[in-house]
Amino acid sequence: MSSEYELLKTLCSVHAPSSDESRMTKFLVEYIEKNRFSWRHKPHLIYGEDFQDCVMMVWGTPRTAMIAHIDSVGYMVGYDKQLVPVGSPRCDDGTDLVGSQDGEAVSCTLKIEKDGDDEKIVYESNVELERGTLLTYKPNWNEDEDYIVSPFLDDRVGVYVALQLARTLKSGAIIFTTGEETRSGNVKFCWRYLYKQYHIHNALIADITWITEGIEYGKGCVVSLKDSNLPRRTYVEKILNVARREKIEIQREVEVSGGSDGGNLQSIPYAVNWCFVGAPQEFPHSPKEKICKKDIDSMFLLYKQLMKKKKKG
Repeated sequence: MSSEYELLKTLCSVHAPSSDESRMTKFLVEYIEKNRFSWRHKPHLIYGEDFQDCVMMVWGTPRTAMIAHIDSVGYMVGYDKQLVPVGSPRCDDGTDLVGSQDGEAVSCTLKIEKDGDDEKIVYESNVELERGTLLTYKPNWNEDEDYIVSPFLDDRVGVYVALQLARTLKSGAIIFTTGEETRSGNVKFCWRYLYKQYHIHNALIADITWITEGIEYGKGCVVSLKDSNLPRRTYVEKILNVARREKIEIQREVEVSGGSDGGNLQSIPYAVNWCFVGAPQEFPHSPKEKICKKDIDSMFLLYKQLMKKKKKG
């Protein structure tokens, strides 16, 4: 495996379903504390009970914040061995799931029971799992020269790109949010803090989108002009102009559905310019999400330009 993606592989192994992101929070805080003194500019690290499991970094006088969510889809154990979706997981009969119960690791197999047109998702295990236990896909990383296949690339790719960018960032903010997969909107209280402290107006959503009839592998990262929400066009045009000026290959996305933390920002009582800039993948929310390395590279290059502090004059 390429050492370039060791960090991404590690991120994809952390159990962090929506509502239970504390393990990822712990990993991020420890990683940042260990590495930030070797970065070109040391950020102010912000986390704690006031922000639940969200983590923020701030450099200088920020004008723009990069946002990546740290939670994933999963399942919760319900009644009579049923599995209740957390977010919108998509997997097949026989999928291996893992979790934690009373501080001990547990595992099981997802089974789909059919009765005519009805379908019930249950688990099989050598031990009985407690009601309320949260489960996610068993980590399974596969990589070749051009592609990565793994669960949780949504949105560990966004987290990975943000941590790579943090090495050289001079001015700006990074927000690692929670609850995105369940539309909890936890980005809102993070934004309220940044707005009141720094009067920040611009947000870039570093997340994952889909391969569709108009979006392909290896054609660059995606700038979304529309999904189920509609970002301010003048702000989107600025992003497109940066990509054009720097000759960074991108793809323009126009969809009727889908969403991100951008939709949560659009509903808050502050003037926020936001735009989704992310990488496309196939098989979303499944154990075999697939992404092209070239599109991750394009995403990083564009964010590096977008997060640059503009010179006055």
